[in-house]
Amino acid sequence: MSGMPAWFRREPDADTDDPTGQIPAVHMAQIIEEADGTAESPDASDADVETVLTRALADRQALIQLCLYALDRARSGGVVERIEQGLAGIGVTAVRPDGQRFDPSCHEAGGAVLTDDPALDGVVAETEVVGFADHEQLLRAPVVTVYTKR
Repeated sequence: MSGMPAWFRREPDADTDDPTGQIPAVHMAQIIEEADGTAESPDASDADVETVLTRALADRQALIQLCLYALDRARSGGVVERIEQGLAGIGVTAVRPDGQRFDPSCHEAGGAVLTDDPALDGVVAETEVVGFADHEQLLRAPVVTVYTKR
C-alpha cells in the first residue's frame, strides 16, 4: 500500500473527518499535489502552480459537463435532486425561468402557448429543459415554452 496517497491511507479521525464522505479542501490540495508531483518544495515556481490551477479548473469543467450529461439521462427524481444539490454546492445552479419575461440572450424558445391575456405575452410558461449557470456564467440556456397572444 505504499503507492497510495497519504490522505487515503490514514485512519479516519472521528473528531475532524466528515461522516458524509466528502473530502476536505486541505486533503483535496494534497491529492492534487501528490497526483501532479507538485507538492510544495523550495523550487516550486509560480508557473508550476499556475499549471496545476489551470488543470484543476479544466478538470472541474469536465466534471461539471459529465454531471450535466448524467443529469439529462437520470430517471430517478432522487438522483436528479442529488446531482443538482452537488452542483449547487460548487456554484453551478439550475436555471428555471418560469414566469419570467423571455430573454433570447439567455433562454432558448422551444415552443409557444397561445394566450388571450396580454400581460402573459412574452412570459415563460414552462421550462422544458433546465439550464445551468456556473456562478454568473451561463453554461447551458434553458429551453422554454413562451406565452404568445392570439
